[in-house]
Amino acid sequence: MALKLIQAVLMSVLFLVTVSTGEIHAGPDRRVIILGVDGLDPKLLQQFLDSGHLPNFQKLIAQGDFRPLKTTMPPLSPVAWSTFITGMDAGGHGIFDFVHRDPATLQPMASTSKTEPPTWRLTFGSWDVPLAGGDVVQMRRGKAFWQILEAHGVPTQIFRMPANFPPSPSPGKSFSGMGTPDVLGTPGTFSFYTTHPPEGAEEISGGQVFKIEVRDHRVQAALLGPENPVRRKRNGSGYTHPRLQVDFEVFLDPEQPVAKFVVQDNEFILNVGEWSDWVRIDFEAIPYLVNVSATARFYLQEVGSAFRLYVTPLQINPEAPAMPISTPSRWANELQQRLGYFYTQELPEDTKALSAGIFTGREFWDQAQFVYRERRRALDHFLEMYQEGLLFFYFSSVDQGSHMLWRYRDPAHPGYKRDVMLQQGMRILYEQIDEALGHVMRIVDDKTTLVVMSDHGFAPFYWGVNLNSWLVEKGYVKLKDPSRQGEGRLYQNVDWTATTAYALGLNGIYVNLLGREKHGIVYPDEEYDALLDRLEADLLHMVDPRRNQHAVTLVTRTQRDLTGAALGFGPDLIVGYNHGYRSSWQSPLGEFPKAIFVDNHEAWSGDHSVDHRLVPGVLITNQKISLDEPALYDLTVAVLDEYGIAKLPDMIGQDCLAPKQP
Repeated sequence: MALKLIQAVLMSVLFLVTVSTGEIHAGPDRRVIILGVDGLDPKLLQQFLDSGHLPNFQKLIAQGDFRPLKTTMPPLSPVAWSTFITGMDAGGHGIFDFVHRDPATLQPMASTSKTEPPTWRLTFGSWDVPLAGGDVVQMRRGKAFWQILEAHGVPTQIFRMPANFPPSPSPGKSFSGMGTPDVLGTPGTFSFYTTHPPEGAEEISGGQVFKIEVRDHRVQAALLGPENPVRRKRNGSGYTHPRLQVDFEVFLDPEQPVAKFVVQDNEFILNVGEWSDWVRIDFEAIPYLVNVSATARFYLQEVGSAFRLYVTPLQINPEAPAMPISTPSRWANELQQRLGYFYTQELPEDTKALSAGIFTGREFWDQAQFVYRERRRALDHFLEMYQEGLLFFYFSSVDQGSHMLWRYRDPAHPGYKRDVMLQQGMRILYEQIDEALGHVMRIVDDKTTLVVMSDHGFAPFYWGVNLNSWLVEKGYVKLKDPSRQGEGRLYQNVDWTATTAYALGLNGIYVNLLGREKHGIVYPDEEYDALLDRLEADLLHMVDPRRNQHAVTLVTRTQRDLTGAALGFGPDLIVGYNHGYRSSWQSPLGEFPKAIFVDNHEAWSGDHSVDHRLVPGVLITNQKISLDEPALYDLTVAVLDEYGIAKLPDMIGQDCLAPKQP
């Protein structure tokens, strides 16, 4: 605690020095509002504009301007938002995918943050108490644009900015978004309690399934929390930290589809098909001393012949955060006091529950709409309190809805499902953003710049490409036992002594480079360059024989096409898939199915990890746009220029907004 206090004081002094020595450009009456709408697609937006469904967008465009916004390669959210945050491409900020790899171990790792283990521990018997270290570290390089604004005296509020966990140090107010884990440290792990576990329950991604029994109309179960941070138990020759848990009971009515829940001090009644309010859950590591606080909602799906109960991922409680989710740290608590409990995990719409069959399409819609309503209420709060400076506010509903609802609107999709209501779901999501925009426009005056922007657009995900399997076919990967292709994970069957390149993540190919990779064999310079030449040519000639069309339309070489000091951390090639194609579900983490091309029958039916030219984002402002083809990194420069602040030397964009007319 003392170490953290010293660090906080030093950081505050640093910012005070920066502000005191920097020129203050912004007057108190200059305002910029940015609505970040993840996944807002220019073609779909135009379609809904033409049909008259988006009157507020229509009004804003008439007042200002509308352009597609060039996204990043790859067009993945952590990459794109990091580019907007820093004004650099991936070569500068160092975020190339959702997943990176450790070249020393070839193990995948999260791209945007990592947890440093404690550097000093006190251990005695079953006690294992961390005394120093153990921080969560943000991996993005470069200064965030709001840090620059704050250093020049511009107050900022940043709500749910993606790729900003833990939040960048700043005297302004910020709340982390995409990348923020649940209290378990995962992107979001739901719990499902049932008398009839589904087939393959142990393989479900993003959830844990518990088989329970109903005895005397009562269910006894437990919520499994994080590992106990201060206690350990012997496990064979070593020690492990047991998981904390909170027991709960469900009392079933023998005649009616209703149940009473008892969770610690909370008691509530649910009918089948009903959701609870947020429930606070406290995991005690040391009674009265060390407590990990979380929140969750309960959804009773079925009682009677079977019992089914869904519990949301355990959220970091903003009232008492177990991890850093805001700056200043007290702001999370202040927001909770104003808004009540709310989802704090990165992307709360539970796409995993729908993909696993725990949710129906309608249940996913209901849960996602709850997320949207929470976010919409938060917007009202921010608009009510907003007076000066810059306000950034983020919506995830269009992105997550487009991923999961595409198959309902597209009869050509291999996984097409007919549902009259969900067929209109994506249009409704756009209409909801339009309504929110109208609310924002009410407070816009002549001294306010309003920007609506997205990080990327969308495309259908019809067919998956097993890129690692293709690398085997073309001779870039050699398997130890070809007869076992399709078995194992994480490159278990790879003969690294004869493998020159491998795929990891949604779009990346890494050369097995000598001196960099654990088992590297490819020599730098001439051999490396020649290998990239062959790979690029082969990728651009990859043809899906079932449809006689190219699966790849763009190959980006990081060393050739990107710029910055972080190039050495990224993949050597970034693959841009054609319309309808995407990396398969197995290839990104080192699997080698036998088929190269597969139909996508999953609920996750829309995507954007393709050739970036196919999925630009959206830029709409109440000012004229001065560039014909603005890019995300141009918008960063434009935001600074609104306050007369010059871009940093490593920013690669230019101002894309024309001066505001008097």
